[in-house]
Amino acid sequence: MSITPATFLGALALELRPGAHAERDALETAAAGQLAGQVAHDLHQLVPAVADFDLALLAAHYDPVELLRPGWPLHAAIAALVERAPGLSPRPSSPDAQREAPMAASRILAFGARDGVLPAAVPAPESDYAQGALRLVPFLLRGAADAGQRMAEVASALEETLFDRGMVGAATALYAQEAFAAPLEHARYASIHDLAVLMAMQYEHAGLTALWPLIETALLAPGAESWLDAAPEPLARYAHGEVRIALLDADGWRAGGFAPAALGADAGKLERAFAQFEARQRQFAAILGAHAIAVRFDHCPPASDPRATLRDA
Repeated sequence: MSITPATFLGALALELRPGAHAERDALETAAAGQLAGQVAHDLHQLVPAVADFDLALLAAHYDPVELLRPGWPLHAAIAALVERAPGLSPRPSSPDAQREAPMAASRILAFGARDGVLPAAVPAPESDYAQGALRLVPFLLRGAADAGQRMAEVASALEETLFDRGMVGAATALYAQEAFAAPLEHARYASIHDLAVLMAMQYEHAGLTALWPLIETALLAPGAESWLDAAPEPLARYAHGEVRIALLDADGWRAGGFAPAALGADAGKLERAFAQFEARQRQFAAILGAHAIAVRFDHCPPASDPRATLRDA
């Protein structure tokens, strides 16, 4: 199932205490149901209109790069599980029934592990990213296909509310801490857009500001085009679902204006700077790969126009 306009993508964000890690990556089915029910209660307290929509939660925690990937694959996997879930209880049709049990107006679905194994259709948390201090438990809100306008209103309210006061309820935070065996510093709710902003800030602090527009385009406007053309950074172009990086030799690097002018003609400094440039290319490729964005290196001969190569190859 694809993610429709009547879907809101979010996460329970668990910030671990410094030096701590979670002992359990995923919850078994019963514990998953308990956590989902508490998340649904918290969200209803923040924005009561969420009661108009189903809530589905995947009771496993992931690194932000695993959620922030083109097509939102973790949330898409949850949506597919929702589509196949049997025996969903009907929504109460009576306004009185909805007032008496507001969260009964929506269906709460929890997907957990069975004997430690998540459903086959769900990507398991990747060990390469398991040591981060911020862990995300993905969830979504989903309405009928014709509920796009109503979801837009609820999503707008959630975006505003979660950003300002999206702290997790004390009971929910305590349960998540115990269930995942994860010592928590903070716990809050975030939309997928909040997470993108947070990731952009982290990359800025890490000196990777120049790379973020390529990632942002791949996530939020995958049909668009974006360039990284800011020497002495590597030259790269996002289009058609992949990032193409100009692969230059030392002569092409200098001829293309990527060598800092302050280096002059000092051969030793130029050699070291070119090695740093190549390392920067590899770093960018690795980060893009972590976000599951395809990368291709296009060889650009010294006499060629590398921008034309990336545009035409």
